[in-house]
Order: sequence, then C-alpha cells, then structure tokens
Amino acid sequence: MDPMNIPAEEYPTRYWRRLDDGRTECTICPRYCKLHEGQRGLCFVRGNSAGEIVLLSFGRSSGFCVDPIEKKPLNHFLPGTPVFSFGTAGCNLACKFCQNWDISKSREMDSLMDRADPATIALAAKQLGCRSVAFTYNDPVIFHEYAIAVAEECRKHDIKSVAVSAGYMNAEPRAEFYRYMDAANIDLKAFTEDFYRKVCGGRLQPVLETLEYLKHETSAWLEITTLLIPGENDSEPELEALTSWVVSHLGPDVPLHFSAFHPDWKMRDKPATPPETLIRARDIAMRNGIRYAYVGNVHHKSGGSTYCHHCGQLLIGRDWYRLSDWNLTPTGACSRCGTTCAGVFETAPGTWGPRRVPVSLSRGARASH
Repeated sequence: MDPMNIPAEEYPTRYWRRLDDGRTECTICPRYCKLHEGQRGLCFVRGNSAGEIVLLSFGRSSGFCVDPIEKKPLNHFLPGTPVFSFGTAGCNLACKFCQNWDISKSREMDSLMDRADPATIALAAKQLGCRSVAFTYNDPVIFHEYAIAVAEECRKHDIKSVAVSAGYMNAEPRAEFYRYMDAANIDLKAFTEDFYRKVCGGRLQPVLETLEYLKHETSAWLEITTLLIPGENDSEPELEALTSWVVSHLGPDVPLHFSAFHPDWKMRDKPATPPETLIRARDIAMRNGIRYAYVGNVHHKSGGSTYCHHCGQLLIGRDWYRLSDWNLTPTGACSRCGTTCAGVFETAPGTWGPRRVPVSLSRGARASH
C-alpha cells in the first residue's frame, strides 16, 4: 500500500478490535482506549472511523530539526553525528511534568505545521548529512505506522532509525516496531507503580517489559533516561532499586542518564533538580555496577563524559553536546588497556557539535533561519 495515496487524516492501522457493545478498542498500548464512532483516544491522534482505528497524523509533523545525537540522549550511538529529528502531536501518557507539553498535549492538529512523506524525510536526512533519523519530541508509539514507514525508507539510504520513547506499548506492536529501530532511548520515569499511576496516568510494568524486550530480543542499541523530580522519584531507596534492577535485568552496559527537571506543565510548584541530586544518582548507579552513568540538563563535564570501566581512562570527553577527547580505537576499545566500550561506534567521531538547526520540508529540505 502506497502511504501517500491514503489521506493523512485517516491512515489505516491494525492494532484494534471491535467490542460487543459496538465500540472499537485500540490495542497499540496498555491504555486500551474503547472508542465510539468519531471518538479519539487519549493520545488524540488515533481514533474510531467507521468502526476501525485510524491514525490521524500520518505525514504531518510538529517540526523538523537537525540535532546532535547526544541530545536524544544517546552517548554510545554514533557519537558526534547529526540526527534528523521530528515528532507529531499527542501522547499516550499524561505526565504532569511534561517538558514538551505544547506538542505532546496538543489537541490541535493545526500544530502539525509541516508535511512530509516518508521518502522525503529519508532523502532530506541524507542531503543534510545525518547518520540517523529520530522519532522524538512526542512518543512514536502513537504514530507507529508513520515511524515504521520512515524507517523503511531510511534503510534504503543506510540511515539509522532512533526511537525516543516512554516504552508504554503492548507486546505485538512492540515487536513489529523495534524490528525497524537501530537504537532507542527509553524514558524510565520512576521506579514505583504509584508514581506512574498518580503522575503519569500509566503503569510501570509495561515499561519494564519493553526494556527487557529491547535488551534481550532485539539488536537495537538501548540507553535509558530518568528525569529526577525533587521529592517525587529521587529518594535513595528508589534510586538503589532502579539501578539494581537495570544491572540485574539488563546488564551493566546499558547507559543510564539522570536528567534535571525544571518546573513545567502541571508541576510548576516543584523546584528544579539540584546538580547534587544528579551526581548522587550517578554515584549510586556506578556503585551498583552500571558502567556508564551520566547527568543531563546541567553543565557537568565529568558527569557527561565516558570512561573506561576497567582502567578509568577518559574515552569520550563531552562538554554539553560538544565532543573533546576521543580515546577509542577504531574497533571501539579503550586505547590504553584494550577493554571494549559498549556501543555503536564508527572509526572516528562525528564533528557536528552542539548545533540545533530547524529544517523546513514544505519546499524541499532547507535550514530555517
């Protein structure tokens, strides 16, 4: 089926079932939204049309931008290279602290300003020198079909596909989706069911299942981010439990990023995360056996850099999103002791740096100024 011969307003999907009461149930994620004709799910971009669930945002984006891959954040996947980033609108969680709420909580399809079919996106990424395309800003789980179509086109040009997701999805669509992804950063929002229920309107267990699936059943490179919110998910017992779980269930080589919260959306009463909290979390992670733990959203050179877990040599120096030191061999090993650094590396780092370049695809790929 040619994606561009289908109206963007109603792109067919297959993860749904009809219920005896006449409603149609969406099965893309654990919300299982049960919808009458014309209703949309909580994500707002999947809805019931003629008894079937359709995607309403195929081919439409809230904007395109070339970012450093480290901003996703991915520190062990093609360091220093540019990534072509885009998202749509809506989200299947309801996090009160959402940092992209103007996109993820948008219920206005007019916020999807730019249009682009999958082939156009892949060609634009190639023309702009990007090594990968990232589905980000909002969660690609809800624009599943669009993301897969883009990933298929990217493969034709040897461009990798990156999912930046909360990992809140069901098993069957998860298996299909990650067949097309080369890397993922999963947002592990906390390590208690209570936090997920009260603050995110979701559940923790499906996210843990996604993490285990990614690590053990796919070849996609995996990194994890946890945004630490003062008084909500930053206690020492919770950080001990989270980091111990990562090591025991995923292994010591999965990089873990602790990011700073800033007051936003429905959590403006909370203070910003002190740098000391992030440093403490990183120390706990490394003490529990995580080899690559990072701090984010604050300026901390050592907390953003990569070190050899065997001899301690600085392998990749980072100052914000700019790379400095590079002490990896062409095969991705420590140049001092020869210990392999886990990740997906090329023989030399990229040189993109911290630039963020908005792009318009309305009349061909071009930088917006």
